[in-house]
Amino acid sequence: MKRLSLRRVRMPLTTNWKIFRAATVVGLFSLLVKLGSTGKELIVAGQFGRRDAVDAFLIAFLLPTFVVGLVGGSFSVALIPTFVQVREAQGREAAERLLSGVTFYSVVLLFAISVLLALLAPYYLPLLGSGFGPAKLVLTRRLLYVLLPYVLLSGLAVIWSAVLNADEHFALPSVLPVLEPVAAILFLILGARRWGIFALALGTVVGQAVESVVLAGVLVKKGMRLMPAWHSMDPGALEVIRQFLPLTGVAFLVSGNQIVDQSMAAVLAPGSVSALNYGSKLANVVSSVSSMELGTAALPYFSAAVARKDYESLSHSLDTYGIIMLWVGTVVTTFLCLFSRPLTALLFQRGAFTASDTAVVARVMALYSLGVTWYMIETLPARCVSSFGLNRVAARLALVAFFVNVALDLVFMRFMGVAGIALSTTVVRLVVVGGLLFILHWYKGIGVARRSLTHLVLVLVAVTGSLVVVEKYPDQPFVRWSAWSVVTLLAFWLLSRRFSYRRMFSSLLGDWRLRP
Repeated sequence: MKRLSLRRVRMPLTTNWKIFRAATVVGLFSLLVKLGSTGKELIVAGQFGRRDAVDAFLIAFLLPTFVVGLVGGSFSVALIPTFVQVREAQGREAAERLLSGVTFYSVVLLFAISVLLALLAPYYLPLLGSGFGPAKLVLTRRLLYVLLPYVLLSGLAVIWSAVLNADEHFALPSVLPVLEPVAAILFLILGARRWGIFALALGTVVGQAVESVVLAGVLVKKGMRLMPAWHSMDPGALEVIRQFLPLTGVAFLVSGNQIVDQSMAAVLAPGSVSALNYGSKLANVVSSVSSMELGTAALPYFSAAVARKDYESLSHSLDTYGIIMLWVGTVVTTFLCLFSRPLTALLFQRGAFTASDTAVVARVMALYSLGVTWYMIETLPARCVSSFGLNRVAARLALVAFFVNVALDLVFMRFMGVAGIALSTTVVRLVVVGGLLFILHWYKGIGVARRSLTHLVLVLVAVTGSLVVVEKYPDQPFVRWSAWSVVTLLAFWLLSRRFSYRRMFSSLLGDWRLRP
């Protein structure tokens, strides 16, 4: 008699399920990173509350993070499609040559920008912190000088992480960013009393340095040549630069929205910059864990599909994950909107963070949360546009979104204060999603299925209903839980009509079957 045993059978994976598996790995590790960042924010809130030191750090850190997103992020997104194509067509050595050249350009550019930021700080910081007094501006400038090494270190880390992603290694680049908040927490615990807010700045730089060193060591161990080297402008390098320039424009305008938001908040009552930061934190953490990680996982596969001209599978992946993000975002948006006040109190209300601070931040959080759904949907069409090389068209869309954000900030903040800036961000994200889908349909014929439009209408109804509940029953937990439960059940029911949960988890974990 044959003995039966439970064995694991690997199922053949389509592009959709490969993206799902990679996104799950990236998402799980990124969740750890976001938890570390949230822990850092909790310690900062307990140590400093909404004092001037936090406002000064946020304004000082604004341009370093802006430059990293502008240069490092643009280089990484421009590099992956070309890196994949060169590796497939010309071999590994040509791809490594391309990487060393891109590293050279990025190091030169990041170092030059860091020097300019240091030299011009006395001129642009008074503009960014227009409501700051002289002592607060001096503190901001000193913090900026401490944070400047972050620009080069983080920019290189972004590019090296992108190379690992292009090789379909997603776990390590996803978990290593946790070193930055961990180092910041350690410096705050050990040195906050002695160094004040400078402990946070030093911890941020040291954590980023450790991350960059680890990434470099992993790539060198894999045989990659990381030393920056000047090479003649071969077709691969020219293509990266051609895609980098419009991507820089897109990143400039997207990051410029954040600078505009915080600069306008600095004009309002003291503590408004901190309120905007605290109110956006949870919404950004939740949406980034799912959306940016899905985009990170999808870009190498989208680039390969474009190289094969497999537009049918590309369109199917966009529609499939668009609906998933639509309903996941709806559940998250409704929850954050309905429970913004208790969540704010739970996360931040301790030490120097008082109940009056909770009231301000909770309103900002509720309005930021309305944009979570659109932020989660936005990532995939944006990566698809980059894979097609339509970054120049995307730059025009980003320019439109920038001016829409400025106009809506000026209007909404006049009537709603700092919460109006959060509402403006939500509307801009909706505009960007519509614009990206229009670009794909107009230039490549990739459209949205009718069923997806139906789901979109249902999502709008669900989000509108959550707003009505918040306004009509502000202090009724039972009503809030009931409303969120209805939306959650509706989301799972609609997803079950289109997707097989069994197939989803079988593809992720493998299929376990009885075999003789």
